[in-house]
Amino acid sequence: MRFRVDVAALAPQMAWPDVHGAARGVVYSLLEKQDPALATELHDTGWNGTSLRPLGVRPPLFLGAARRKGVYATSDKGMVFLGSPVPRIAGALLAGFGGCAEVRWGGTPLKVRGVRLEAAPDHSSGTAVFETASPVVIKHEDRFLLPDDAGYAERLVHNSRHKADVLGLPSEVEVEVLKAGHRRMFRSAKGFRIGAQVSVRLHADPRLLDALYDWGLGLATNQGFGWVK
Repeated sequence: MRFRVDVAALAPQMAWPDVHGAARGVVYSLLEKQDPALATELHDTGWNGTSLRPLGVRPPLFLGAARRKGVYATSDKGMVFLGSPVPRIAGALLAGFGGCAEVRWGGTPLKVRGVRLEAAPDHSSGTAVFETASPVVIKHEDRFLLPDDAGYAERLVHNSRHKADVLGLPSEVEVEVLKAGHRRMFRSAKGFRIGAQVSVRLHADPRLLDALYDWGLGLATNQGFGWVK
């Protein structure tokens, strides 16, 4: 399940390190209010005995914001997207945002103007083209990989299969990188993350495609990376 939160920034700008750096804290704060046991489990160990956290978030996107050097400009027309393939997690996030009038994204207060569910595409064919709205983070042996690097597609397949195993879904996946954006580096709660936005074609069980659409691609999805448009 995925949903969109319409927000209005109560400050004219956001510090760039907060864009992805604050995402994890916002998510855990919302979960803590609704389901403390779930928040603790995800924070301390991960989901279902693994290190993975099956949830995704797209950091705030502001329409009509004038660019300002060195800062992330905001406006009163913003939106945040969240999702999870696990009903308990998605439900807690939805209730958390639906039950508050304001949320702080790092140092920036955001007024919550409304919450609405997002309909999922039809993945019954077993094939989908996913284009990400934020960089996909992929690592191998402590090195960040970019789409042009050798082994990138293989590591993305490995990550997707790991997610399938955690969710108890068929794990056969094929990935073809169709195009990629520029290298981007962001500061997150756990250090720097390097990646690039991508468009990929995936062949997988429709249930896994649904799950990846809700969860995101690659690593650090709870920090706002790998969100699928």
